Amino acid sequence: MDNDGPSRTALITAYARAYHQIADRPPIFTDPLAVRLLGVTAEGLAELVTATTDHLAIGASDRPRRLFFAARSRFAEDAVAAAIAAGVRQVVILGAGLDTFAYRNPRPEVRVFEVDHPATQAWKRERLTAAGIDRPETLTFVPVDFETQTLAAGLEANGFKRTDPAVFVWLGVVFYLTPDAAHATLEYIAGQAQPVEVIFDYLQPANSDEERAHQQARADRLADVGEPVFSYFAPDDIAAQLRALGFTDLEDHSAPDLVTRYLDGSATFEGEPPSALRAIRMLRAIR
Repeated sequence: MDNDGPSRTALITAYARAYHQIADRPPIFTDPLAVRLLGVTAEGLAELVTATTDHLAIGASDRPRRLFFAARSRFAEDAVAAAIAAGVRQVVILGAGLDTFAYRNPRPEVRVFEVDHPATQAWKRERLTAAGIDRPETLTFVPVDFETQTLAAGLEANGFKRTDPAVFVWLGVVFYLTPDAAHATLEYIAGQAQPVEVIFDYLQPANSDEERAHQQARADRLADVGEPVFSYFAPDDIAAQLRALGFTDLEDHSAPDLVTRYLDGSATFEGEPPSALRAIRMLRAIR
């Protein structure tokens, strides 16, 4: 990613999540801060999406991917709500991007840690100031450059308690890590005091020539903007890794199934699931 600005994929995700608020009915996920944080009006965002040569507009106008971004945020926040109801008081958002949960969190006893690359986090903080969105006392920013610092060091230097239960939200990140790096993060999470859980999305390997060609084309596009894809996991393999780390309760969904789940089983997509979503899966693991 660009060390002088926000992650390109974080921006695309934010624009898609914002456009979902005005374009999709019924909405899967409600985020009243999404448009405001980007510094655009709803009308301006709609106009931007018509400019299909803009990479941000393309990301927002891709309906299947946009619906999945909304569904994964809904799935994650539903899981966080359940964990909080069960007594968890620490929420860690890994690769937070322009996520707004911390600014909508109504529970003063729940502490939220936003972990991200320093450049993306600095840009977000500028956007928060410009948008007039106050930083809640329950939020702690944790800038971590993984080339020079570990997740453990970053969190523990900012008041995170390893001896207390926690829930980790890790969206849109795993595929940009090597398998070893992804496993190291899961191992760190598994070492947290119980109960602990993690919610993340991942890519499964293609099982046809058509899907392999689609995956390669997408990987090439991401590599061109400096964010190459490094890992794919078969569902059985990632489940085996998680169980070996002590996670006993696993919930794994395909992206099309997750979207349909939140649209009451309606005919979300005509015909076969969109190629953009076939490889994506969403997983929740509890230890």
